[in-house]
Amino acid sequence: MASIAGIYARAFADVVLDTHLESSRARAELGTIAALLNESLELRRVWENPAVPAEQKRALLDVIAKRDGISTPVRNLIAVLIDHRRTHFLGSIIQQLEKELDARLGFAEAEITSIRELTDGEKRTLEGQVEKLTGKKVRAQYARDASLLGGAVVRIGSTIYDGSVRGQLERIKEAISS
Repeated sequence: MASIAGIYARAFADVVLDTHLESSRARAELGTIAALLNESLELRRVWENPAVPAEQKRALLDVIAKRDGISTPVRNLIAVLIDHRRTHFLGSIIQQLEKELDARLGFAEAEITSIRELTDGEKRTLEGQVEKLTGKKVRAQYARDASLLGGAVVRIGSTIYDGSVRGQLERIKEAISS
């Protein structure tokens, strides 16, 4: 499943970048189609049913695309998925596409955990430091954890930068015990 989703995601990332389609617009439009598929059992049945002619499936897609203002590249991707009966992979394709576009556009997803809610100024400062550290633009998601005692923990992919008081105490404890 991951390989199929990855193939479509990489190919569609090429289309997004080659056609200069805004990546946020492409993501939003794909999210709209995915939400429609999740909400409508009838739509899923029609698009996945081999007995329904491909022309009728694409005609239904065209009506949805026109109604919701879906761009041609997104419409064409969905048409390919319909033709190959792979619409059930759409959620995985969207996840892979987000990772692919972030990598190509130089973005890093950061999970930042602190003991308290950070102010906007603190968030900007912290994001700026993470951008300098990684060399990438940062999209941060924030969480709180009272056990940190102070400071923050930043996770980017599998890399963790622990600047928390708890982490410092644990490092001191390890140094003393060794």
